[in-house]
Amino acid sequence: MRRIRDIVRGGELGRIYAADLAFHNAYGPDKPWFYDRALSGGGCVMDLGVHLVDLALWTLDRPQVSAISARLFARGQRLGSRPDQVEDYATASMDLATGAAVQIACSWRLQAGCDAMISATFYGTEGGAALRNVGGSFYDFVAERYRGTARETLAAPPDEWGGRAAADWAARLAAGERFAPAAEHLVDVAHVLDQIYGR
Repeated sequence: MRRIRDIVRGGELGRIYAADLAFHNAYGPDKPWFYDRALSGGGCVMDLGVHLVDLALWTLDRPQVSAISARLFARGQRLGSRPDQVEDYATASMDLATGAAVQIACSWRLQAGCDAMISATFYGTEGGAALRNVGGSFYDFVAERYRGTARETLAAPPDEWGGRAAADWAARLAAGERFAPAAEHLVDVAHVLDQIYGR
C-alpha cells in the first residue's frame, strides 16, 4: 500500500477523482459484546470500515471530508436512524474537498464465496492503482498499477509485511519512542465514523 500511496501522492495517476474500498468478511465476530451496541459502539463499520476510512484518507494525504452519506443494514434489513442493533453490512460515500468521491463497503457474514474480499482502488485522470487480497486471504495481497487496459504488478505474495510491521513497532518501542503526533489524525477518522452512524 505504501507503493500505491507514493504513486498517488507523487501525481503519477494525475488528479485522483474516485476511490473504492471494501472489506467483506465471511465470518462475524465470535464474542457477544460485538453485537451489543452499548458495548461495541457499532458493527462492521466500527470493526472493518474504520480501516477503510483511515486507508483512504492516509493515501490521499488527509483531505477534508465535505459530505458523507451511508446505508446500514442488519440481517438484510435497513437500520433506522437510531437502531438498537449493530450493522452487519454498510456502504458509505464520502465527498472530499479535493472533489474526489470515495465509496466504502464492509460487512460481516457476507455470502462471498471466500473468507474475505479486501480491496482499495484509486482512479486518477492518468491511471489507477489497486490493492486487493488474493484468494480470499486475510494476509496475501497484490498491488497493481493500471494504465488503460494494461496492468503492472507492484507487489505480490509472499510478503512478510506482518513480521516487518511487528519488528518495526518493537524497534521503535525499544528506542523509547513515545506518542506520535501524527496519530492526531485518528480524531478525523472517528469524526467520519460518527457521521456514517448519523451521530
